[in-house]
Amino acid sequence: VFVFHVGDKTWKSYDWSQITTVVLFNNYDPELMCYAHSKGARVVLKGDVSVKAIINPTFRASWIAQQVDLSKRQYMDGINIDIEQEMSSSSPEHNALTALVKETVDAFHREIEGSQVTFDFNWTPKYTGRRYNYFEIANACDFVFVMSYDEHSLVWADCIAGSNAPYTDTLTAYDDYIKMGISPKKLVMGVPWYGYDYTCLTLSEANVCTTAKPPYKKGPCVGAKSYQVPYKIIMKQVNSSISGIQWDKDQKAPYYNYKDDAGRIHQVWYDNPQSISLKAAYIQRRGLRGIGMWHANCLDYSGDAVAKQQAEEMWKALKPKL
Repeated sequence: VFVFHVGDKTWKSYDWSQITTVVLFNNYDPELMCYAHSKGARVVLKGDVSVKAIINPTFRASWIAQQVDLSKRQYMDGINIDIEQEMSSSSPEHNALTALVKETVDAFHREIEGSQVTFDFNWTPKYTGRRYNYFEIANACDFVFVMSYDEHSLVWADCIAGSNAPYTDTLTAYDDYIKMGISPKKLVMGVPWYGYDYTCLTLSEANVCTTAKPPYKKGPCVGAKSYQVPYKIIMKQVNSSISGIQWDKDQKAPYYNYKDDAGRIHQVWYDNPQSISLKAAYIQRRGLRGIGMWHANCLDYSGDAVAKQQAEEMWKALKPKL
């Protein structure tokens, strides 16, 4: 299991029996680093840099040297490159990004024995905004983390609330990466531990939540409202919802409806142990390397009995079952 950690001390409650890597997305925590090492897990840096800047080979070399130095000083075990910037396949950034990854891998492997270099992929290789050389990047890295979430983009969707990571779309994207020649053993499945809260303009009897009025100017759903909600908030809110937990059999995802203080109806789509287990089964079926989540701090680790069970179930869902 590949973990993104975004702060606070809840890491003591993670399921360390499964964790192999922790990516620090927040301030360095020496106590976490020591604890992870005591459990046999790696702790790695988050690496992000402007793709315009990396066209310059001298800048690339300097940036990589800084990351290696920081990793050594903090007794860390590598880097997870998280560059989510747009580029076309004909741009100079396209080749520069591939070069950056290869040079980072060479430097880390040479300077820090046993270190690991990974890269975060978009949920699908078909997204026209990020024309990366996915095959070369995956081959150069130790492995890649596929961000299988935020798949339902309201701006270009049909202005209807939907799953953050629909089952068929998610798994088809892994098939697409594998068809490119990328080994399944290079792919780690990323799942969301958060959902989206949509404000409904209308809610049909069939529970379809419409989020914007036609005509749709400047892109279909401008003006539609949605925001991210962590699993711990969702689990508190679902009990007071007006619908209880519903299940969409096509998207294989849970959702519920609630009314806010102003009387507006909202629909919340999220992932739970049931939807995650279904996707995790694919890992075993196709021989993927593993699984991870954005992000581990989305659960309630307060020690409350119900919250504790909910957190345990989410960690358990990461173990693939056929």
